[in-house]
Amino acid sequence: MGAILLNPIAITGIRPVLRIIRDFYPVQDLVPTLVLIFGPFDPSGSSSLPADAVTCAALGGHALSALTAVHVQDTAGTQEIQVLAPELVDDQARCLLEDMAVQAIKIGPLYTSETVSVLAQIAADYSHMPLVLHLSALPDELILDEEDAEEVLGALFQLLLPQADVVVAEHGQIVRWQTEGVLPADGAAPEQALLELGAQWALLSGAPMRMGHGAYFLHGQDNQTFHWPWKPGAVRAGDADGLLACSLALQMARGLPVPAAAEQAVRQATVGAGRFFQPGMGQRLIHRSWP
Repeated sequence: MGAILLNPIAITGIRPVLRIIRDFYPVQDLVPTLVLIFGPFDPSGSSSLPADAVTCAALGGHALSALTAVHVQDTAGTQEIQVLAPELVDDQARCLLEDMAVQAIKIGPLYTSETVSVLAQIAADYSHMPLVLHLSALPDELILDEEDAEEVLGALFQLLLPQADVVVAEHGQIVRWQTEGVLPADGAAPEQALLELGAQWALLSGAPMRMGHGAYFLHGQDNQTFHWPWKPGAVRAGDADGLLACSLALQMARGLPVPAAAEQAVRQATVGAGRFFQPGMGQRLIHRSWP
Protein backbone atom coordinates (compact mmCIF):
# COMPACT_ATOMS: atom_id res chain seq x y z
CA MET A 1 0.00 0.00 0.00
CA GLY A 2 1.41 3.38 -0.95
CA ALA A 3 1.88 6.38 1.27
CA ILE A 4 -1.19 8.51 1.99
CA LEU A 5 -0.68 12.11 0.92
CA LEU A 6 -2.57 14.82 2.79
CA ASN A 7 -3.66 17.89 0.90
CA PRO A 8 -2.22 20.92 2.73
CA ILE A 9 -4.97 23.13 1.29
CA ALA A 10 -7.64 20.82 2.72
CA ILE A 11 -5.94 20.85 6.13
CA THR A 12 -5.73 24.65 6.07
CA GLY A 13 -9.44 24.80 5.29
CA ILE A 14 -10.28 22.67 8.32
CA ARG A 15 -8.57 24.99 10.80
CA PRO A 16 -11.27 27.72 10.78
CA VAL A 17 -13.88 25.04 11.42
CA LEU A 18 -11.88 23.72 14.37
CA ARG A 19 -11.58 27.24 15.75
CA ILE A 20 -15.37 27.69 15.54
CA ILE A 21 -15.93 24.39 17.36
CA ARG A 22 -13.39 25.38 20.02
CA ASP A 23 -15.03 28.77 20.56
CA PHE A 24 -18.56 27.40 20.58
CA TYR A 25 -17.72 24.59 23.00
CA PRO A 26 -15.13 26.05 25.36
CA VAL A 27 -13.22 23.62 27.53
CA GLN A 28 -14.47 25.15 30.77
CA ASP A 29 -18.09 24.32 29.82
CA LEU A 30 -17.14 20.65 29.86
CA VAL A 31 -16.08 20.67 33.53
CA PRO A 32 -18.66 18.65 35.52
CA THR A 33 -20.24 19.88 38.75
CA LEU A 34 -17.75 19.47 41.61
CA VAL A 35 -18.94 18.20 45.00
CA LEU A 36 -16.60 17.68 47.95
CA ILE A 37 -17.62 14.62 49.95
CA PHE A 38 -16.47 13.90 53.50
CA GLY A 39 -16.91 10.35 54.71
CA PRO A 40 -15.33 6.99 55.48
CA PHE A 41 -14.01 4.58 52.89
CA ASP A 42 -16.29 1.55 52.60
CA PRO A 43 -14.39 -1.11 50.62
CA SER A 44 -17.62 -2.95 49.74
CA GLY A 45 -18.83 0.11 47.84
CA SER A 46 -22.22 0.07 49.56
CA SER A 47 -22.07 3.48 51.24
CA SER A 48 -20.13 6.73 51.66
CA LEU A 49 -16.98 6.57 49.55
CA PRO A 50 -16.61 5.28 46.88
CA ALA A 51 -20.40 4.85 46.55
CA ASP A 52 -21.01 8.62 46.48
CA ALA A 53 -18.39 9.02 43.77
CA VAL A 54 -20.28 6.53 41.60
CA THR A 55 -23.56 8.38 42.26
CA CYS A 56 -22.00 11.71 41.25
CA ALA A 57 -20.58 10.22 38.06
CA ALA A 58 -23.91 8.61 37.14
CA LEU A 59 -25.60 12.02 37.50
CA GLY A 60 -22.99 13.89 35.49
CA GLY A 61 -21.01 15.29 38.40
CA HIS A 62 -17.52 14.76 39.76
CA ALA A 63 -16.84 13.81 43.38
CA LEU A 64 -13.85 15.11 45.27
CA SER A 65 -13.24 13.22 48.49
CA ALA A 66 -11.74 13.77 51.91
CA LEU A 67 -11.56 10.49 53.84
CA THR A 68 -12.48 10.62 57.51
CA ALA A 69 -11.96 6.91 58.29
CA VAL A 70 -11.29 3.51 56.72
CA HIS A 71 -13.63 0.57 57.26
CA VAL A 72 -12.83 -3.12 57.33
CA GLN A 73 -16.16 -4.18 55.88
CA ASP A 74 -17.98 -6.54 53.55
CA THR A 75 -21.63 -6.86 52.57
CA ALA A 76 -22.42 -8.64 55.86
CA GLY A 77 -21.16 -5.92 58.19
CA THR A 78 -18.33 -3.79 59.56
CA GLN A 79 -15.57 -5.45 61.57
CA GLU A 80 -13.29 -2.50 62.26
CA ILE A 81 -12.99 1.26 61.74
CA GLN A 82 -9.72 3.15 61.65
CA VAL A 83 -10.35 6.86 62.14
CA LEU A 84 -8.00 9.24 60.34
CA ALA A 85 -6.29 12.01 62.28
CA PRO A 86 -8.34 15.25 62.18
CA GLU A 87 -5.27 17.11 60.88
CA LEU A 88 -5.10 14.78 57.89
CA VAL A 89 -8.80 15.29 57.15
CA ASP A 90 -8.24 19.04 57.28
CA ASP A 91 -5.21 18.84 54.98
CA GLN A 92 -7.08 16.73 52.40
CA ALA A 93 -10.02 19.12 52.28
CA ARG A 94 -8.13 22.39 52.18
CA CYS A 95 -5.78 21.09 49.51
CA LEU A 96 -8.78 20.45 47.26
CA LEU A 97 -10.69 23.59 48.21
CA GLU A 98 -7.71 25.81 47.43
CA ASP A 99 -7.16 24.15 44.05
CA MET A 100 -10.64 23.68 42.55
CA ALA A 101 -13.92 25.56 42.32
CA VAL A 102 -15.93 23.27 44.60
CA GLN A 103 -19.66 23.96 44.27
CA ALA A 104 -21.13 22.08 47.24
CA ILE A 105 -20.14 19.99 50.26
CA LYS A 106 -21.72 16.75 51.45
CA ILE A 107 -20.80 15.37 54.87
CA GLY A 108 -21.47 11.75 55.75
CA PRO A 109 -20.63 9.67 58.85
CA LEU A 110 -18.15 11.16 61.33
CA TYR A 111 -16.79 9.22 64.27
CA THR A 112 -14.96 11.64 66.59
CA SER A 113 -15.81 15.02 68.04
CA GLU A 114 -12.35 16.26 66.96
CA THR A 115 -13.17 15.49 63.31
CA VAL A 116 -16.52 17.22 63.70
CA SER A 117 -14.74 20.29 65.04
CA VAL A 118 -12.35 20.37 62.07
CA LEU A 119 -15.21 20.11 59.58
CA ALA A 120 -17.18 22.79 61.40
CA GLN A 121 -14.27 25.19 60.87
CA ILE A 122 -14.02 24.26 57.20
CA ALA A 123 -17.77 24.81 56.81
CA ALA A 124 -17.43 28.23 58.44
CA ASP A 125 -14.52 29.17 56.18
CA TYR A 126 -16.49 28.13 53.07
CA SER A 127 -19.96 29.16 54.20
CA HIS A 128 -20.88 30.36 50.70
CA MET A 129 -21.04 26.73 49.52
CA PRO A 130 -24.21 24.68 49.98
CA LEU A 131 -23.72 22.14 52.77
CA VAL A 132 -25.69 18.89 53.00
CA LEU A 133 -25.29 16.98 56.27
CA HIS A 134 -26.34 13.33 56.29
CA LEU A 135 -27.10 12.08 59.80
CA SER A 136 -27.23 8.36 60.49
CA ALA A 137 -26.79 5.93 63.38
CA LEU A 138 -23.24 5.49 64.62
CA PRO A 139 -21.63 2.02 64.55
CA ASP A 140 -21.18 -0.03 67.67
CA GLU A 141 -18.86 1.71 70.14
CA LEU A 142 -16.67 -1.40 70.32
CA ILE A 143 -15.85 -0.96 66.65
CA LEU A 144 -14.99 2.68 67.27
CA ASP A 145 -12.43 1.93 70.00
CA GLU A 146 -14.53 3.32 72.86
CA GLU A 147 -15.46 6.57 71.17
CA ASP A 148 -18.37 8.12 73.07
CA ALA A 149 -21.30 8.12 70.65
CA GLU A 150 -23.20 10.75 72.62
CA GLU A 151 -20.18 13.04 72.58
CA VAL A 152 -19.85 12.71 68.80
CA LEU A 153 -23.57 13.33 68.26
CA GLY A 154 -23.47 16.29 70.63
CA ALA A 155 -20.65 17.83 68.60
CA LEU A 156 -22.58 17.22 65.38
CA PHE A 157 -25.69 18.90 66.75
CA GLN A 158 -23.84 21.87 68.22
CA LEU A 159 -21.11 22.57 65.66
CA LEU A 160 -22.13 21.25 62.23
CA LEU A 161 -25.90 21.09 62.17
CA PRO A 162 -26.35 24.87 62.64
CA GLN A 163 -24.24 25.43 59.50
CA ALA A 164 -26.12 22.94 57.32
CA ASP A 165 -28.30 24.15 54.49
CA VAL A 166 -30.06 20.78 54.53
CA VAL A 167 -29.96 17.92 57.03
CA VAL A 168 -30.90 14.52 55.58
CA ALA A 169 -31.92 11.75 57.96
CA GLU A 170 -34.26 8.84 58.45
CA HIS A 171 -37.35 9.90 60.42
CA GLY A 172 -37.21 6.92 62.75
CA GLN A 173 -33.58 7.59 63.67
CA ILE A 174 -34.37 11.15 64.75
CA VAL A 175 -37.25 9.85 66.88
CA ARG A 176 -34.89 7.33 68.53
CA TRP A 177 -32.39 10.07 69.37
CA GLN A 178 -35.20 12.14 70.86
CA THR A 179 -36.42 9.17 72.92
CA GLU A 180 -32.89 8.48 74.17
CA GLY A 181 -32.42 12.13 75.12
CA VAL A 182 -29.50 12.57 72.72
CA LEU A 183 -31.45 15.09 70.65
CA PRO A 184 -33.56 17.69 72.49
CA ALA A 185 -37.21 16.85 72.11
CA ASP A 186 -39.40 19.28 74.09
CA GLY A 187 -42.39 17.78 72.33
CA ALA A 188 -41.12 18.93 68.94
CA ALA A 189 -41.64 16.93 65.79
CA PRO A 190 -38.40 15.35 64.51
CA GLU A 191 -37.96 17.82 61.64
CA GLN A 192 -38.73 20.76 63.95
CA ALA A 193 -36.10 19.57 66.43
CA LEU A 194 -33.46 19.76 63.68
CA LEU A 195 -34.59 23.22 62.60
CA GLU A 196 -34.50 24.49 66.18
CA LEU A 197 -30.83 23.51 66.31
CA GLY A 198 -30.12 25.78 63.35
CA ALA A 199 -30.48 23.77 60.14
CA GLN A 200 -32.10 25.72 57.32
CA TRP A 201 -33.97 22.70 55.98
CA ALA A 202 -34.64 19.14 57.15
CA LEU A 203 -35.31 16.34 54.65
CA LEU A 204 -36.55 13.17 56.35
CA SER A 205 -37.20 9.82 54.73
CA GLY A 206 -39.89 7.46 55.95
CA ALA A 207 -41.94 10.17 57.64
CA PRO A 208 -45.44 8.85 58.51
CA MET A 209 -48.19 10.73 56.69
CA ARG A 210 -51.29 8.58 57.14
CA MET A 211 -52.02 4.97 57.94
CA GLY A 212 -49.78 2.74 55.86
CA HIS A 213 -48.19 5.60 53.91
CA GLY A 214 -44.81 7.29 54.29
CA ALA A 215 -43.15 10.26 52.68
CA TYR A 216 -39.99 12.14 52.07
CA PHE A 217 -40.77 15.24 54.11
CA LEU A 218 -38.99 18.57 53.57
CA HIS A 219 -39.45 21.33 56.14
CA GLY A 220 -37.83 24.78 56.07
CA GLN A 221 -37.19 27.50 58.63
CA ASP A 222 -40.06 29.60 57.27
CA ASN A 223 -42.51 26.74 57.70
CA GLN A 224 -42.33 25.76 54.03
CA THR A 225 -43.26 22.10 53.68
CA PHE A 226 -43.05 19.69 50.77
CA HIS A 227 -43.53 15.95 50.58
CA TRP A 228 -43.13 13.16 48.07
CA PRO A 229 -44.18 9.50 48.22
CA TRP A 230 -41.83 7.14 50.04
CA LYS A 231 -42.07 3.43 50.58
CA PRO A 232 -39.62 0.98 52.11
CA GLY A 233 -37.59 -0.99 49.63
CA ALA A 234 -38.79 -4.43 48.63
CA VAL A 235 -35.43 -5.70 49.90
CA ARG A 236 -32.90 -4.35 52.35
CA ALA A 237 -30.24 -2.40 50.47
CA GLY A 238 -27.48 -0.24 51.92
CA ASP A 239 -27.39 3.54 52.36
CA ALA A 240 -30.48 4.69 50.47
CA ASP A 241 -30.43 8.00 52.35
CA GLY A 242 -26.78 8.45 51.46
CA LEU A 243 -27.77 8.28 47.81
CA LEU A 244 -30.49 10.86 48.51
CA ALA A 245 -28.06 13.23 50.26
CA CYS A 246 -25.44 12.90 47.53
CA SER A 247 -27.98 13.58 44.78
CA LEU A 248 -29.29 16.57 46.72
CA ALA A 249 -25.81 18.08 47.14
CA LEU A 250 -25.18 17.69 43.42
CA GLN A 251 -28.43 19.43 42.47
CA MET A 252 -27.78 22.27 44.92
CA ALA A 253 -24.27 22.63 43.49
CA ARG A 254 -25.94 23.27 40.14
CA GLY A 255 -27.80 26.20 41.64
CA LEU A 256 -31.25 24.72 42.18
CA PRO A 257 -33.20 26.07 45.17
CA VAL A 258 -33.64 23.52 47.95
CA PRO A 259 -37.23 22.42 47.17
CA ALA A 260 -36.45 21.87 43.47
CA ALA A 261 -33.15 20.15 44.32
CA ALA A 262 -34.92 17.90 46.84
CA GLU A 263 -37.57 16.93 44.29
CA GLN A 264 -34.87 15.93 41.82
CA ALA A 265 -32.92 14.06 44.49
CA VAL A 266 -36.00 12.16 45.66
CA ARG A 267 -36.73 11.11 42.09
CA GLN A 268 -33.14 9.95 41.58
CA ALA A 269 -33.01 8.16 44.93
CA THR A 270 -36.30 6.38 44.22
CA VAL A 271 -35.06 5.15 40.85
CA GLY A 272 -31.66 4.20 42.23
CA ALA A 273 -33.00 2.37 45.27
CA GLY A 274 -35.16 0.25 42.98
CA ARG A 275 -32.07 -1.15 41.28
CA PHE A 276 -29.94 -3.45 43.36
CA PHE A 277 -27.67 -6.46 43.17
CA GLN A 278 -26.22 -8.97 45.59
CA PRO A 279 -22.47 -9.42 45.11
CA GLY A 280 -21.81 -11.22 48.39
CA MET A 281 -23.40 -13.14 51.25
CA GLY A 282 -24.74 -10.08 53.07
CA GLN A 283 -27.10 -7.28 52.14
CA ARG A 284 -27.89 -6.18 48.62
CA LEU A 285 -26.23 -3.07 47.25
CA ILE A 286 -27.88 -0.23 45.36
CA HIS A 287 -26.85 -0.21 41.69
CA ARG A 288 -25.67 3.39 41.61
CA SER A 289 -24.19 3.45 38.11
CA TRP A 290 -27.58 3.47 36.40
CA PRO A 291 -27.63 5.10 32.97
